[in-house]
Amino acid sequence: MTGNQLSRFTASTAALASVVLWSGVAMAQTALRVADSFPTGHYIAENQTKPWMEKMKELTGGKVNFQYFPAEQLGKAKDLLSLTQTGVVDIGYVAPSFVGDKLPLAAVAELPEAFSSSCQGTMAFWNIAKPGGALDKIEFAPNGMRALFVLVLPPYQLYMAKDNITSLDAAKGKKIRTSGGAKELAVRAIGATPVQIPTPEVREAVARGTVDGMLFPHSSIPPYDLTKQVKYATIGENFGSFIVTYMISVNKWNALPADVKKAMDEAGDWATQHGCKIADEREAADIEKLKAGGVTFVQLSDADHKQLEEKLAGVSQEWAKGLDKRGKKGSDILAAFKSGLKN
Repeated sequence: MTGNQLSRFTASTAALASVVLWSGVAMAQTALRVADSFPTGHYIAENQTKPWMEKMKELTGGKVNFQYFPAEQLGKAKDLLSLTQTGVVDIGYVAPSFVGDKLPLAAVAELPEAFSSSCQGTMAFWNIAKPGGALDKIEFAPNGMRALFVLVLPPYQLYMAKDNITSLDAAKGKKIRTSGGAKELAVRAIGATPVQIPTPEVREAVARGTVDGMLFPHSSIPPYDLTKQVKYATIGENFGSFIVTYMISVNKWNALPADVKKAMDEAGDWATQHGCKIADEREAADIEKLKAGGVTFVQLSDADHKQLEEKLAGVSQEWAKGLDKRGKKGSDILAAFKSGLKN
């Protein structure tokens, strides 16, 4: 082999090695598309979703990269389940209340049960929703889905656009926005008419008078620019809650490397605990911000509080029996969730 031939051979070998090395690095990377409906800067995205992605990068040494699409960029909130099932989205935000026809049992943590903080509800729900839990076995896995991390918001309160909440009767005959079947039962229990509207569309509905009020958590009022749309709100009650889940399809999960799966399990546990802790910590501060923005908070009288508890006491059983009649295991899931609340 001549000197020129040797030089060309060496150069070609180096180039080939470079291509092989580059390909190996590229193959070692796992890029995942994450999509949700939360507006830019929303506290859930900032305090749970993004920290989960950072935790994943930390645990995998940067092996996993994410493309994040907030604010319904890849699809409406109600469509993110199907988009994740079909692979358009790798990891999608799934709100059970928006897909009640497909995940009816998952709404169990939206019931006005005996929890007063986000972490109480979140950890009880995570116990049944995580892989191997009762909800995972009965509903998520059969739908080809796997929960990565979850959040149950602090209990929802009654917000009114114009009507002062002088008593529990203030809601009678009014149209109240809800986000799913469980809270619809709660609204009917207080004599109001439930109107199901996805969260991103609430502001327009209130502005147009489509609804007179809504069930909402305090910390979600500012991110959706609703402070100026509401005047009165209850405090310290439990009209139910809202569940956030980020899910991956079983097919996508099975295609991931073993070390990435292990990291997802660890990051999921961490994000679930971290997210609910932040949600609880920020609620008091957000109430003060809302007061400064002109919202008047109303503490129901002892008589009204007791009456509300009595009216809502049968909501969970009604929800469970309704699902039992449809061949769903409503009573089993309710019992499992309640058991988690006691731990």
